[in-house]
Amino acid sequence: MDQRLSDQRVVDLYDSFTHGVIDRRTFLDRLTEVAGSTAAALALLPLLQNDYARAETIPANDSRLIAETASYDAGGTRMSGYLVRLKGGARRPAVIVVHENRGLNPHIEDIARRLALEGFLAFAVDGLSPLGGTPSDADRARDMIATLNAGDTAQRVAAAVPFLERHQGSTGAVGAVGFCWGGGMINRIAVLSPDLKAAVAYYGAQPPVADVPKIHAALLLHYAGLDSRINAGIPAYEAALKAADKQFTIYIYPDVNHAFNNDTTSRYDKAAADLAWSRTVAFFKEKLGAPPKG
Repeated sequence: MDQRLSDQRVVDLYDSFTHGVIDRRTFLDRLTEVAGSTAAALALLPLLQNDYARAETIPANDSRLIAETASYDAGGTRMSGYLVRLKGGARRPAVIVVHENRGLNPHIEDIARRLALEGFLAFAVDGLSPLGGTPSDADRARDMIATLNAGDTAQRVAAAVPFLERHQGSTGAVGAVGFCWGGGMINRIAVLSPDLKAAVAYYGAQPPVADVPKIHAALLLHYAGLDSRINAGIPAYEAALKAADKQFTIYIYPDVNHAFNNDTTSRYDKAAADLAWSRTVAFFKEKLGAPPKG
């Protein structure tokens, strides 16, 4: 990693900007102060931004997989996404994949393919479907995400649960995993969907504690040790889950940042990402049933 990115002030500034806490002008002004000059700040920008050229760990045309665009109705709104599975007619446990605040991009499609190779029917939903779908411009996608009503969006994503329960390639057991913005959505749909069996949230904002008793799914919650913004909500969430006698496991990965799982960003940490992913796959196999191998 570039030494300039080891300055936690730089990472925290970018996190505040990319999650809408500060605007672009404020971000650049503060980054200039930390970097020492405007030129140095501008040189840092491409290092901080996602590099989708690194997104494909599994080729989109992998011969083992069948991938297609699929859609479902969510209370009158058509929601679409990327559906992928191993070839063959076997029924498989299904997993909804919910993207970060950049929409359904190549990295998230790759995550779906990783789950498909593990034997799951994976569906990466596009939360921006009501606005015409995710654009190729990541910054524009982030701005569009910010205009969505979180409650309405959670209801639309939760409607993917019955869609996958009834899908001809599904066993009827449905789980969900989400990252960043999607991690927060996972916590919300766990509240909304009594049929969701397993939910994995990566560094996701917690739901209101008053809603915790409504959760039926088993939860696996991954957090980054340096992510003070999201981690501030852990104690109250954990206490509410315990009080409601819910099934949950929390892992906090020390010395890593928000988005540590995203291998297209400078905040990626391979060791933490690999460990969290192994736990995620094992969790889904336990809670949804082991998928057929072929």
